[in-house]
Amino acid sequence: MILFAALGVPAAGVGRLVTAQKHGRPAKGQIHSARIQVGIDVLEAEKFAPLRGKHVGLITNHTGVDYQGKTTMELLAHVPGVQLVALFSPEHGIAGHSDDKVASSKDPSTGLPIYSLYGDHLRPTDEMLQGIDALVFDVQDAGVRFYTYTSTMGYCMEEAAKHNLEFFVLDRPNPINGEIVEGPMLDPEKTSFVAYYPLPVRYALTIGELAQFFNTENHINAQLHVIPMKNWHRNYFFESTGSRWIPPSPNLRTLKGTILYPGLEILHNAGVSVGRGTEAPFEEFGAPWIDGADVAAALNEKTLPGVRFVNQPFIPVSGLYAGQHCGGVGIRVTDRAAVRSMRVGLEIAVELHKRYPDHFDYSRILLLLGNDATIQQLEAGVSPNEIIASWGKDLAAYDAVRRRYLLYK
Repeated sequence: MILFAALGVPAAGVGRLVTAQKHGRPAKGQIHSARIQVGIDVLEAEKFAPLRGKHVGLITNHTGVDYQGKTTMELLAHVPGVQLVALFSPEHGIAGHSDDKVASSKDPSTGLPIYSLYGDHLRPTDEMLQGIDALVFDVQDAGVRFYTYTSTMGYCMEEAAKHNLEFFVLDRPNPINGEIVEGPMLDPEKTSFVAYYPLPVRYALTIGELAQFFNTENHINAQLHVIPMKNWHRNYFFESTGSRWIPPSPNLRTLKGTILYPGLEILHNAGVSVGRGTEAPFEEFGAPWIDGADVAAALNEKTLPGVRFVNQPFIPVSGLYAGQHCGGVGIRVTDRAAVRSMRVGLEIAVELHKRYPDHFDYSRILLLLGNDATIQQLEAGVSPNEIIASWGKDLAAYDAVRRRYLLYK
């Protein structure tokens, strides 16, 4: 089992895929005949009963919508017996468009204050929480440790516990599926806004399951209520939900980019463009100092499962190397279930360091990778396969804890 976890094989075990259909669990890639209901859909079906009589603060953005496309904000503003008091927005703002710090503002449709949690404050203040007795979280996340929406949720849970407020999470799918765990684990002393709690990079929990994990494992002890989904299964990628993908942030535009994001994003701090400012963020990488054809050929020789690489030069219109011609490599996803994005990221890092040691420094990927031992192994010339195998013991221990919080099969 340690070997499977280390290599990113679904932590549920090898045999589950064979018996999935027998137990009413659709096979990978299939769309379930019953419509998937996310947390807000379930709450609507319950006529918002859990929130009746409460003064609510809503943490949300443009991804907080029901199956008809109505926003959770709009819905809660018109529920009899529920008083919506304030809105809170995570990174990128309530509309999901900003790549900079966001100022607090006022919602024109409801007149309610929108308190930014990605500006002067990263967590709600005492003043922001006045008149509120319940916080509701409805945001689509990416299933990746360093995606900051999970830190915003953790900070808000801490403030809810401190102020004796109830905390409701309206659950949503993990877009890169709820089975595949990929490391490395975050070093405990490296927690930050891009690393709320020691987890592997790809942690295989929904946002509601993660809230339960944080609440217990981080000893938050908030009055937590998760409104679970209906008809979602762990082996689903977002395509299998039948729902429309709403990019949760400006650069996480496509589902293929979302699958590659965990491994590609770690390269950005090392001076590699990961496609921001192009039409295909996280589906390509490059820099002015890279020969895309040579790098693509070298990576294809590694025969990494689920992907192939092509020469793809580009000129970003914004972000790193804006306006500069970059030698680039495009990544084609041929089998999303086979992709192990952290291995892809490590293999790219090794190839770039070997070819361009004056440009690519392993130590600069530490911020998001979050694991000193992995950096030391890279610097010592340990192969990606050996590095990934070395994560196995920690991933197996994490998986044993993770299973206590699973809400879905």
